[in-house]
Amino acid sequence: MGETDALADAVADNLLDRLEDCRKAFPSALCLGGSAGAVRRSLRGRGGIEKLIMMDMSADMVRKWREMDNATDDVLETQFVVGDEEYLPIKESSQDTIISCLGLHWTNDLPGAMIQCRLSLKPDGLFLAAILGGETLKELRIACTIAQMEREGGISPRMSPLAQVRDAGNLLTRAGFTLPGVDVDRYTVKYNSALELVEHLRAMGETNALFQRNPILKKDTALATAAIYQSMFGLEDGTVPATFQVIYMTGWKEHPSQQKAKRRGSATVSFSDLQKQFGSNQN
Repeated sequence: MGETDALADAVADNLLDRLEDCRKAFPSALCLGGSAGAVRRSLRGRGGIEKLIMMDMSADMVRKWREMDNATDDVLETQFVVGDEEYLPIKESSQDTIISCLGLHWTNDLPGAMIQCRLSLKPDGLFLAAILGGETLKELRIACTIAQMEREGGISPRMSPLAQVRDAGNLLTRAGFTLPGVDVDRYTVKYNSALELVEHLRAMGETNALFQRNPILKKDTALATAAIYQSMFGLEDGTVPATFQVIYMTGWKEHPSQQKAKRRGSATVSFSDLQKQFGSNQN
């Protein structure tokens, strides 16, 4: 791919589409880490956002965003904060929406970070997040496993586990969000080689999140991984594909106006009464 942030831009654009599905506006927004720069580029007036806080743990990243923002000519009021998702330096019940694009899979305590987000939302505030799912880089995982078996006679985990789709809804519920929603996209990106893929991950800042912090692969194992990757997954044009599974999550902070399930046992008509009324129509 030409631009190292093209994948992040595509994910951010799809994530922000969910703002347009809502009938309400979100004047104040907090954008957390990861690909917040891609979110900033993709906003384009969506969601009625008037004030944006961009936050990341890295002071260097926040400085980079500030420089990029100074070079734009739009009028969106933007504030830059250095902070940790697990200990949000944001006032409770202060934000209309919180957006995280490809950032929360970095956190050590994902449920705790999501609870922090809910507490920072105003009642009926919207939480939007995109995280990398468990099928991400499945080709690289397979190639690395085979290479380790061949060169080292065994395997050790080199890539960090990522959330599965089935986990996402539970995470939203555990964090206390109402009306949880989860859906999945898969993006396939072509690279000239497995080594170029790793360079792209490094440019995205994803290597620390995706790879275990144990000693790096031995040189011959790394070269074998690249060769196996090319042999097993290489395309006719000489490139290799890499799969990125993205899990999109939406949830709301509780508000009296939201739809709620009826209390258990509150039904006024029984199934037996319905059967008597409509009959079984059996001969």
